[in-house]
Amino acid sequence: MTLPATVTDPDGRRVELTEERWAHIVEPERHPEMADHLADVLRTIEKPDNQFPGNEADEVWFLVENVGPSRWLQVVVIFEADRAFVVTAFARRRLPS
Repeated sequence: MTLPATVTDPDGRRVELTEERWAHIVEPERHPEMADHLADVLRTIEKPDNQFPGNEADEVWFLVENVGPSRWLQVVVIFEADRAFVVTAFARRRLPS
């Protein structure tokens, strides 16, 4: 799989994952365990098991269960007026509360 990559979320919005964002995600001090899960990150956006509003008004959290290095894989996406892009992705044990 090559970057940048663009996928479509369940609401028909196009979301981009850039090389810069992917490098940020897999940095050793961030989430290096995600290095083998690029395809899983993109799948999470396309076919999430759960979707939640994020901490910011323009942020959405996409989650898929039993994919990746833990029980849940979370992908954080920002939706701006003219584009949507992945901010980060990481494994988590529980759904956000």
